[in-house]
Amino acid sequence: MKRLLAIELQKIWKNRASRVLTISYFVILSFIALIASINIKIGSFQLHFAEMGIFNFPFIWHFNTYIAAILKFFLAIVIVSMMANEYSYGTLKQNLIDGMSKKEFVLSKFLTVVLFAFVSTFFVFIMSLILGYSFSSYTELSIVFSDMDYLLAYFVKLVGFFSFCLFLGVLVKRSAFAIGFLFVWNIIEGIAYGILTFKVFPKSNTAEQITQFFPLESMSNLIVEPITRLSVIKNIQTAVGDTNVKDYSVHFSSIFIVLVWTTLFIFLSYKIIKREIYSSNIHHF
Repeated sequence: MKRLLAIELQKIWKNRASRVLTISYFVILSFIALIASINIKIGSFQLHFAEMGIFNFPFIWHFNTYIAAILKFFLAIVIVSMMANEYSYGTLKQNLIDGMSKKEFVLSKFLTVVLFAFVSTFFVFIMSLILGYSFSSYTELSIVFSDMDYLLAYFVKLVGFFSFCLFLGVLVKRSAFAIGFLFVWNIIEGIAYGILTFKVFPKSNTAEQITQFFPLESMSNLIVEPITRLSVIKNIQTAVGDTNVKDYSVHFSSIFIVLVWTTLFIFLSYKIIKREIYSSNIHHF
């Protein structure tokens, strides 16, 4: 297992574009800390983000995982390129000729996906601890380590999303087309949601019950937006008479749906590679 992972990491590091994107991802991720320094003054009005409580425990776990998840597209390009390059450079067939089985090949890619997700989650964990202890008004251990399920949701979200990217890389075999297909699929889900919400089921939440099973929507549902949890936003909502109660918690049903999609993406990737190798052998024969 270590050997398979080492091979994949070596390939990524030797590829200049993948190396730059990976480093850029973690550098930009660390820029979340700069939000604390944002201080806007307009006359008597002052907006200091750090004083709004965004780095208070346990809210920081929700806020940082949500913001960090937006940046996942950097690593998505790396994952797609990792798979597409196997076809472009012919290394897929060479690996199989050298004795690597098709299962080992797919496993090596999935292990890389899991490693990227784990390292990113650990990075967000450490960064959140540092920012939290620097700015939070609450530093009791029972408060600091509550709401940790957002980190689990973040990890599962990355694994699911990167597995989808891996599948697209296998399916499309070209980095640019695979990334394009990812954005097109996102648009398709959005259109489907709009049709279901406003045309098919306009007076019920049936549309949400259906779209929660869409791949990208299921990943999005793992961590909902945290901004409206802030007291300053809630005060504004109360002032304008908005009494809508939003559920911000992480639901294990959402985690399960994403894990099912992850399993499906990896299985389909394996089946596609297996079929292609079989077809190639028949053609060569």
